[in-house]
Amino acid sequence: MRTRRNSVGLWLSDAELTHLKQQCQITGLNTNTYLRKLIMGEHLCPRPPDAYAALLRELSAIGNNINQIAHWTNGKGYATQAEIHEACKALMDELSFNRSGIRIVRLENAYQMCSSPEMAEYVTKTLETRKPPKLSPSQLETLTVIAYYQPATKALVEQIRGVDSAYCVSALVTKKLIRECGRLNVPGRPIVYETTPDFLRVFGLESLAELPEIEKVDLHVDPSQVEPLEQKQEESTQPDASAPVQQEIPL
Repeated sequence: MRTRRNSVGLWLSDAELTHLKQQCQITGLNTNTYLRKLIMGEHLCPRPPDAYAALLRELSAIGNNINQIAHWTNGKGYATQAEIHEACKALMDELSFNRSGIRIVRLENAYQMCSSPEMAEYVTKTLETRKPPKLSPSQLETLTVIAYYQPATKALVEQIRGVDSAYCVSALVTKKLIRECGRLNVPGRPIVYETTPDFLRVFGLESLAELPEIEKVDLHVDPSQVEPLEQKQEESTQPDASAPVQQEIPL
């Protein structure tokens, strides 16, 4: 049974008709479907580019490779850290050589799958991702101090900056650029902060060793005085250091 029984006629100028055709082409919809969706208040997105389908195929192929690595690891019972890095490095080289739309980036001892820089514009338009809020100058200054002097307390940050930094530290924690990593074993037991893997990802770094060299003042927190937030297990429960390391690869 036909559900649409009403017809509406609409007169358009040449400019309006041209614009309508352009919007239909951008969204990949015909005129009737485009107008119906607008009337119903639906938010219309640009049609994904043809390269997007190729990107999905590549993602599927990469997933198969990862499944093969996982199957091999499960069959063997474990994977050493060196074997994990070697397998990820081979996959990274293959994706880069083939100019794939998918990349794997290293963040310290972890790996993350992401789109290639060439596909960033298309992925952003397709997913309508919004840029994260920019850091204010004071937040960027606070983040710089923690990055170079970590593990760092709020008091150390304020001593270097010369102003109260409580709000900036809280904002950086909320944005997941820094995190609490323990408490300093001194009176008051202040919280100690360090940068996160998101910090490396946002600033395009593989490790903190890639930070530019700067002249630093002689103010540091003694790492031996930092008590981790999580209690360490007894030495008797720790695995043998010579044994292969089982490691999860966060993607």
